[in-house]
Formats: sequence, structure tokens, C-alpha cells
Amino acid sequence: MNLHEPLDIERTLETDKKIGAAPRRAGRRRWTGWLPVLGLVLLLVTALAFGAWNHYEQHRQVIATAEQSRDLVPEVRVVSAQPGDSIQIVSLPATTSAFAAANVFARASGYLAKREVDIGDRVMEGQLLAEIVAPELDHQISQAEATLGQLKAALQQAEANRELAQVTWDRDSSLVSKGWLTAQQGSIDTQTLKAREAAVAVAQANVVAEEAQVQVLHQQKIYQRVVAPFQGVITQRNVDIGSLVQADATSGTFMFTIMQGNVIRTQVFVPQDQAFGLRPGIETVVHVPEIPNRTFPGKVTRIANALQPGSRTLLTEVDIPNPDGALSPGIYCTIELHIPRKTPSFKVSADAIIFNEAGLQVAVVENGVVHLRKVTIVRDLGKEVEVNSGVKQDDQVILNPAVDLVDGSKVRVGPRA
Repeated sequence: MNLHEPLDIERTLETDKKIGAAPRRAGRRRWTGWLPVLGLVLLLVTALAFGAWNHYEQHRQVIATAEQSRDLVPEVRVVSAQPGDSIQIVSLPATTSAFAAANVFARASGYLAKREVDIGDRVMEGQLLAEIVAPELDHQISQAEATLGQLKAALQQAEANRELAQVTWDRDSSLVSKGWLTAQQGSIDTQTLKAREAAVAVAQANVVAEEAQVQVLHQQKIYQRVVAPFQGVITQRNVDIGSLVQADATSGTFMFTIMQGNVIRTQVFVPQDQAFGLRPGIETVVHVPEIPNRTFPGKVTRIANALQPGSRTLLTEVDIPNPDGALSPGIYCTIELHIPRKTPSFKVSADAIIFNEAGLQVAVVENGVVHLRKVTIVRDLGKEVEVNSGVKQDDQVILNPAVDLVDGSKVRVGPRA
């Protein structure tokens, strides 16, 4: 054996180890290059699986929600439709006026000697307002009375002549019939009696005419005292002591204006949609802004029975008692007319009104089923509205209905509002 043989064996072994380690390192390098690819594939598979599971879960939730929505019966709050008031209160603006007003003219010409009243004075019927002096009227009365005396004397003379003619005819008629007097004398006596009777008739007519003239003058004398035609208040005065007044209503100026204020009258124009049911005797209430703590009751006294063609309104007169004079003519006021309704109406909450392309509707619940009904609003009361169609008394109307509520939907009635 060679001494160098162990050394060769060791070299041979080391050479073999190096030759076997090289393939192992190459295989290890190949597996290390596939690891990122495998990780990416694994990540992609995991993401796809998670997405599929998430999609499936969402689909399952949608189906469950749809089934729940289909099977769910929503709860709604309802309110009962109540009948509206039998009396419709209509408030309209108006202006007060006097029940009666008159401009007082002079019926006798002359100068004003006395003036007993002024603006604002309250007068009674027949009370003296002013006195006119007209001396020439007194002379006319004296002259007319003297002429009347003359005519009465002429009447007495005519009556005496008629009596004389009657006596003459009574005496001569028997003589004429016996032939002791001529027929001509009888004719003369007859015609004389007729003439005397005619003269008496003329004298009587003259007396009657003159008496009428004297009465006219005395009436003018009475007109020198200007009195109030009715109870009222003097609202205007155009004369004073010493003023010349003329007894002519066309060219003269009125002396006073008097208005009757114990009853105040107003005129209002009621719109057509509120005029039906209006009639005399309906109660009214008058409100004056300057007297907020008091109301004035009245009644409709007369209506025009024909609407104004331009405004479609009905002229209505209202009388308001005013015994204490609290109201004056010319005041702006508000009149409440308590008009009975011709057609019934029902009140529903304003929150129940549905407004969409179908118009105004309400949702009514009957036996758990929703019915949409069209309504017509006749009056808006703020929180409530009055309708005259679509509902009836005690109908269950849904409050604040959902936008997706349709006719035929099933609901469950919750607590009443």
C-alpha cells in the first residue's frame, strides 16, 4: 500500500460530495422560483372564493328582504273623518252706513232766524232744528184770508138771490097754472131761479178754492219751522243765523244732514261659492278693529236674489242694532255670516292629503285594505281641510301616507291619532 493512498481516498470522497451537492442546489433554486406563482394563484383563488361567497350572501339577503317585504303588513296611523260644521262662517269686509239718511231742505223761502242744533247733536223726531222768518208770507196769508171773507160774503149774497128767486117761483107757479099770469112770466121765474142756483155754485167753488189757497199759505207758514224727520244725529250743517234759504230743492242748498244711527246698515258682496244658503234672517257678527273686545250681532235683512254678472257676488244687506251709538256710519268692519250649508262636508287632517299626478287624494283603510279616493277641498282650515266628496263619516283616513302606498295595499291600523 502506498502511503499516499488515504490521502487520495479523502480527495475522492470530497470530489464526490461536490458532484452530488450541485444537483441539489439546482433543484432548490427551481422550487424557489415557483413559490411566488403558487402564492399568487392561492391568493387569487381565495379572493374568488370570498367574492363568490359574498355575492351569494348578498343575493340571499336580497331574497330574504324581498320575501319579508312581501309578507310584511305595515302599521299606519289613522284618523276618523268627522262631519263638518252645519254652519259655514264667511268673513267679509264691509263699511257701515246709517239706516236712514236725509238732507233737510227749506220748504219756505226767507232768512234763518233761529238755529237750534249743530253738528253731532242727537235729535228726536219732530224736534225743532231751525226757524225761518218770511214777513211777506204773513202778508200773503192776510190777503188770502181777506179774499176768502169776500168770497164767503158773495156766496151769502148769491144764496139770498137764489132764495128770492125760489120764493118768487113758488108764488107765481100756481098763478101761471090757473092762467092768471102769462106763461112767459113763469119761464122768466124758472130761468131766474136756475141762474141764482148756478151763481151759488160758483160762489161756493170760489170759497173752496180760496180756502185751499189759505191752507197752502198756512202750510208754508208751518214750513218756517224746520223739524227733524226722524230720530238721528246731525252730521252736516250748511246754514247759520241770518242765512238766506230758498224753498227750492233743485237750486237751493240743503240746511242739515241727519242720519239715523240706532240701527246701522251694511252692504256686503258674498261670493258665489258661499252665497247658496244665504237668506234673510241669518245671524251675523260684526267686528270692528278699533273695538277688539266687543262684537255686534245683527241679521241679514234683504238680499238682491241676483248675482252681479261681473264679480259673481250677491249683494246682501245686514242690519245691526246700535242702541248705545257705539257704531257710527262710515266705519270699516268685518262681517261674519253664519250661513247654513246646502251640501254636507267632512273634516280630515291636512296631513292625510296626497297630492300627485292623480290629483288630490286620501288613503282610506277598509278591512285592512287601502283604498285611494279622490277628494275635493272646499275650505282650508290650516291643520284640517273640509272636503265634500271622496269620504264619508267615520272613514279611517291614513295620516302621512307613504309615497309608495298603492290602492289595494294591506296595512295594519296602529294607535289612533
